[in-house]
Amino acid sequence: MAKITKNGDQLIVPENPTIPFIEGDGVGKEIWQNARKVIDKSVEKTYNGKRKIEWKEVLAGEKAFNTTGSWLPDETIDAFRKYLVGIKGPLTTPIGGGIRSLNVALRQDLDLFSCVRPVRWFKGVTTPYKYPEKVNMVIFRENTEDIYAGIEWMQGTEEAKKFYKFIREELGVTKVRFPETSSFGVKPVSVDGSERLIRCAIQYALEHNLPSVTLVHKGNIMKFTEGGFKTWGYELAKREFGKELESGKLVIKDVIADAFLQNTLLKPEEYHVVATLNLNGDYISDQLAAMVGGIGIAPGANINYSTGHAIFEATHGTAPDIVGLNKVNPSSLLLSAVMLLEYLGWNEAGELITNGLEELFNASRATADLARFMENGHSLTTSEFCDELVEVIQSKA
Repeated sequence: MAKITKNGDQLIVPENPTIPFIEGDGVGKEIWQNARKVIDKSVEKTYNGKRKIEWKEVLAGEKAFNTTGSWLPDETIDAFRKYLVGIKGPLTTPIGGGIRSLNVALRQDLDLFSCVRPVRWFKGVTTPYKYPEKVNMVIFRENTEDIYAGIEWMQGTEEAKKFYKFIREELGVTKVRFPETSSFGVKPVSVDGSERLIRCAIQYALEHNLPSVTLVHKGNIMKFTEGGFKTWGYELAKREFGKELESGKLVIKDVIADAFLQNTLLKPEEYHVVATLNLNGDYISDQLAAMVGGIGIAPGANINYSTGHAIFEATHGTAPDIVGLNKVNPSSLLLSAVMLLEYLGWNEAGELITNGLEELFNASRATADLARFMENGHSLTTSEFCDELVEVIQSKA
């Protein structure tokens, strides 16, 4: 098995890299089995069979629990750590104690600090937004701090009582209105965590000739966490990218989160690359996805640009109500696979998939979730959609 490796800033990709995959829960099996055909055909077609991905299945979620008794076996983490790059379908969140989210656990164990979510419109996709073609952004959402740190104490517990006693007696906090019935949460936001995310967002903007990076925050209320994120971002930009700022090649700006959500509806063309904290990024990513057609066509990646580790994923849930009906939209996973191919430097193979998707959408051919809103929309099953996409890719010169 050929491993992807990293030498300094350079990712070293063999012709036949081994890439671990998690099939996923719920509709995960359906979208993976069909999307895989498309990915393999695009690579084969682009490189005339000289390149090929060797897929290696690893387990997580219900399949892992039923097979091994563990929701997230150590072997899965080890495989992603060893092979650097992976892809996954949607995973269920276990009910009860233990892991709060398998997705969060993967991101934290591998320190995948950048959640990267590009958002763009595809011709032919009907949306509730009047000018979806104006939406073209890449969101860099911090993935390891803020609410993802998960530091909480439930109301009524001894821990909550101790925490309140400490902040009242030692820190002089008097603003808790109902201390006896309050749960408490702490959100850590660090200089190091903020800087490494913002640095990656800036580097992405410069590499892709995008004119601005916007820091989105709630620093008007939370001045030392969210406000710190903004301040540290400006300081980093001045310190490390001074020439680019002076030349006008790079513009750094900031917007309060609620204003940003409004602005993206009114003037989305003013934003290109966005860097933000975890909770803000969740809201922003989903609103922007809705503006271009929904989360069914929203790709995502979780990346540590320092170590090279990256997991690309479908951004939607497991959709238990349509499992086995062959109607789920595979586009989120397909577009995440495009991001994976671009990460490997196999951009041409990614373009084949992207152009193929747009060709089908423009012909009003899509899965039911999109086709029902298209003029003269033709609804395809998951397998039919991917088979037609393979045919489109195969037809290209």
